[in-house]
Order: sequence, then C-alpha cells, then structure tokens
Amino acid sequence: MTPGPITRRIPLLAVAALALLPLAGQAQDAYPQPGRSIRLLVGFAAGGSLDAQARAVAQKVTEQSGVQVVVDNKPGASTMLAAGEVVRAAPDGYTLLYAPSSTFAQNPHTLANVPYDPFRDFTPVTLAARGPLVLTLHTSVPATNVKELVAWAKANPGKLSFASFGVGTSSHVYAEAFAKAAGFEMVHVPYKGTADAARDLLEGRVQAYFDAAPTAITNEKTGKIRILGVAAPQRNPFLPNVPTIGEQGVPGIDLASWVAIVAPPKMAPELLAKVNALFVAALASKDVHDTIAKGAYETAPSTPAELTAEMRSAYDRWGTMIRQIGFQKQ
Repeated sequence: MTPGPITRRIPLLAVAALALLPLAGQAQDAYPQPGRSIRLLVGFAAGGSLDAQARAVAQKVTEQSGVQVVVDNKPGASTMLAAGEVVRAAPDGYTLLYAPSSTFAQNPHTLANVPYDPFRDFTPVTLAARGPLVLTLHTSVPATNVKELVAWAKANPGKLSFASFGVGTSSHVYAEAFAKAAGFEMVHVPYKGTADAARDLLEGRVQAYFDAAPTAITNEKTGKIRILGVAAPQRNPFLPNVPTIGEQGVPGIDLASWVAIVAPPKMAPELLAKVNALFVAALASKDVHDTIAKGAYETAPSTPAELTAEMRSAYDRWGTMIRQIGFQKQ
C-alpha cells in the first residue's frame, strides 16, 4: 500500500522545516551579512584628511569582517548633503556617516535650514578620532606667542586679518571668539575651503588662521608661518612644545574637534551594539591608529553613550560661544 509511507513522510518533512527556522532567523540577524556591503558616507571630497581616515577605517573593517565597506564621498553644504542621506536611510547598519563635530555641534547654530536635528535624527555609534585646530601666524607679524600677538593686535587696531575656511566654520568662530576674549579688533577674510586659506596665509595676504594641525605642521616647515597655540583643553601630542591658547592667558578657546561615526535614527539597541563592536575593533587596530596619527589626530573609540554625551557637550559649548560673538545664522 503506497499511501502509508507517504503519509508518514509528511510529518517528518514538517519537523525538518521547523528545525531550520531558527537557523534562518540567525542568518537574518547576523551583522554584517556576507555579501552585503556597508556604505560609509563622508561629506567631503576624496583626498582630504577625513576621507583618508574614513578609508583607513573602512579597509580595516573589511579585513577584519570579510564584508566590504565602501567610502561614499558626498561633498557639499557643510557636510549636510551626506548627513541628510544618512538621516533618510534605513537603520539597518549598512548606511553610516563619518563626520566631524561641526556636523552636529556647529551647523545647527550657524546655518539656517539645517535638514536634521543632531540628537533626534542620528544614532550615535562611536567616536573615531580627535584633533584640534591650531593658531597659525605669518612671520611678517612680530609675535612668537599668543601674548605678543595680542599686544601687537591691540597696538594696531583693525590690522590683524584672520583667514577662515568659510563663514560660520570653526576657524571663523574661533577667530571671532579669540579676538573678543583677548580684547582686540580683527578683520575676517573667509575662503571657500582650507586649501585657499592656507595658501594665502603662506603668501602673506592674511596674517593669522586657525588651521588643522597636519596642514599647519607641514606649512611651518616653510619658515613662513609660526604655530602659536593649540585650540584644545590639552596640548597636542604631535606638538608637545606648543602650549594651548588657554595656557597663554586667553580662556575659552578650547573646543577640540573630533570625528564620529553615526547611523540613521531609531537603530535597534541589539544591532547598535554589533555596529559599535565592528568599528571599535577597527579603530583599535595599529594600522588605523598609525594612519590617523599621520594627520595629527588620535584615535578615540567609544561607546554610543560616550559619543552621545560628547555630542551634547559640544553642541552646548559651541552654542554658547557662537551666541557670545553675536553670530547670526547664515
């Protein structure tokens, strides 16, 4: 009788299928999934310092996990194009943003029509790196430290010109805050980017500039500029002999810049823990540490909670500084 064996097989097949369901669920829950790439968006053009950092991190995550991490450059609008794309993405761990502190702490205070809320619209993953701006001065100004520069600026009111890499950027806000705290007048000369500002400082068309440490270190070797102070709470390990601006008598210019990795909003806590572990492992590697150190930054992996606290502190402090100098949103 053939019906008997067929009838007996049906329950056995059902049991086998049910046994496979947990394995299927585990495959779906795995992160990262083999064969599915992760996009790491950067709000700057390829070739810059943050792009180099992101590529070092992406390469290491790829090596450690076997899953491809692709750096996707989306320059423009003070990183807001890249940030906006991440805000709109699914919170599945496959679209992330590698962005400077200005994206979260400065843009909402200095720019009109920012298309995101820095706390509601992102899931903090981890800090990535820290690195301050430094005060640089053309050698045509007879000053070798902050005290001498302030004295010269007061004796020559309105003659000290500060470059910046854009209205409302950290280089601009620092210059205004520095002049206000030290009690002198200065002339602001905005540029469209860091390269143009640094070039004109070297050529003496402007006298001072809050520049990124790696560029300043390179340009100081020309003998045309001096590095007078570090805009951070502590000295930079790559410039151990350069005191902070606060050490030299001008308080408040101590908001160090940092870079972070964030995800779209409303990421599940269990997935967030996996994404954090993946990128913290890469940041803790010697390869990534050494690459980021070439740009005078320090790697700074963290928990999501630590990054959240860092974002809130920076947002509040930048807001206070920007209000003190009377800056209006652009």
